Amino acid sequence: MTERSSKTGTSSALGCLYGIGVGPGDPELLTLKALKALQRAPVICVPQAADRPESYALSIVKDYVKPEQEILRAPFPTDDAEGAAQVWREASEMVVERLKKGQDVAFITEGDPMLFSTFSYVLAGVRELCPEAPVEIIPGVSSVMAAAASSGIPLATHGQRLAILPAAYGLDDLSEATSNFDTVVLMKVSPNIVKTLADLQELGLTGQSTYVRRATTDREKVIRDLNEITDEDLDYFSLLIVKGKAKKRQAKERTK
Repeated sequence: MTERSSKTGTSSALGCLYGIGVGPGDPELLTLKALKALQRAPVICVPQAADRPESYALSIVKDYVKPEQEILRAPFPTDDAEGAAQVWREASEMVVERLKKGQDVAFITEGDPMLFSTFSYVLAGVRELCPEAPVEIIPGVSSVMAAAASSGIPLATHGQRLAILPAAYGLDDLSEATSNFDTVVLMKVSPNIVKTLADLQELGLTGQSTYVRRATTDREKVIRDLNEITDEDLDYFSLLIVKGKAKKRQAKERTK
């Protein structure tokens, strides 16, 4: 194994950890840089929710994976924070073991690796266990950007502000966010959809909200009337784009 130079200018016989964003679901949205790194790495590490039969990230890139590439799976529980932390610790240890053998490891994650991504946990673990290991992070198309494109709704224009929040935030937080930002994106709203829709209605924002399910996939659906959302439309990979009240508030303040 020949030594390589990392971006920090140091030399190492260690393999490189690649954090690769594979996008929201359409395999054609994988960047060329991501594809090259993915196919070059002898080891691919994939996050997988324990309650799902397959890794969503892996399903996006399955046609690009070569038979000889090793697949490391990290099946994490979605409702057990302590259990998930143990999974990421074990995944970090598996990755470091390969890196110390001089093997590159590609950790793939849907969307972008630096936005609400499982990659951040493994990255922290690797940096703790093997701080000298080189790391390269390759951005991907996030579901936020994909949903905006699918719905035709600009997230922000010049001078506007954008907030991206987990849907678990309560009414007071949502009220504050929509009052101070022009657009608020609520991520993965399905588990909290009933409460979220009730909060939006109380805030008078139902008519300013758009629901997007599985953007860019063959199951994509854009719903502009939230009253039309049915149980069949609910999906873990869904979000709400809410146009806030920031501009209205600013206009009122200017007239005072």
